Amino acid sequence: MANITRELLNAPLPELVKSLGIGIAQAQRALDRVSMDLARELVDTKIELGGTEYSLLALGFTPTFYQYTDTVLEAKVAFSMTKSREIGVSATVSGGVNVGFAAVSASVTASYSQKYQYSAEGSSLIRTKLVSVPNPPAFEQRLRALIETELEDRREAINPPNQTTS
Repeated sequence: MANITRELLNAPLPELVKSLGIGIAQAQRALDRVSMDLARELVDTKIELGGTEYSLLALGFTPTFYQYTDTVLEAKVAFSMTKSREIGVSATVSGGVNVGFAAVSASVTASYSQKYQYSAEGSSLIRTKLVSVPNPPAFEQRLRALIETELEDRREAINPPNQTTS
């Protein structure tokens, strides 16, 4: 039983949990960076509609943001240990009598065996869920302001305000 306890104490469970958390944080940062890069591309990509050039962002295209929402780390470990002993003793006595002589023989056989069997099995499963989430509220507000400004500039370019001279 002491061997099983020692094996459980040697299991690197805290290190697994730490590595999983750091890995998810790094992956989340990479996902956010991709969304931000896509936002820049949407600003830089222009198309012409009706003689006026618009960015894709101004036309309402937005990057998709993703987030890890649920992660499960499952580790299963099974230990088994078997110990068996076998002790065997056998004796054989044989004798014979002949005129004037007696012959006696004895045979003793002893056996002892001790067997140990130890097995350990383990399996692990890591499952994570990645979902798209709404754009950050500050990004949405800034996006709406940019779209409104760009559309207002386009309207003024098409229909300049009446200027009166005195």
